[in-house]
Amino acid sequence: MRWWDIDPVLALEKDLFPDDAWSRGMFWSELAHARGVGSTRRYVVAYDGDRLLGYGGVAASGDLADVQTIAVARDQWGTGLGARLLTELLRHATAFEVAEVMLEVRVDNTRAQKLYERFGFEPIGFRRGYYQPGNVDALVMRLTTEKATEEKNHG
Repeated sequence: MRWWDIDPVLALEKDLFPDDAWSRGMFWSELAHARGVGSTRRYVVAYDGDRLLGYGGVAASGDLADVQTIAVARDQWGTGLGARLLTELLRHATAFEVAEVMLEVRVDNTRAQKLYERFGFEPIGFRRGYYQPGNVDALVMRLTTEKATEEKNHG
């Protein structure tokens, strides 16, 4: 994702997450951490011609990465685009050499939960009232990476 992607990303963000959409400033801040030596973020976008179909982002800190956001246009649901975006985010997480990847997903978003489970994410807890202003709980999910498994087996 680059600065010129922010307007189409914001439009999709507002369509998919009308009550708790990220602001322009939040995306600018994330992109500021996605460039150069020591960057801690990676954001990806998927286009069909000029039309944005989806986007996602991952942040890393130490041995932990967090899927910050992932979104797919409604008419692309069920096409595998979400899985392709998640694959790319996990590739970036691996490049950051993290041991675990975490994410939060709305408890009422079973479609996304099933996608994450297919990739090996496991539920580990809840964050009550995480999504505001609707006061919707988040399911916290974790994926243990190959790095963590290797360290456990060789440690």
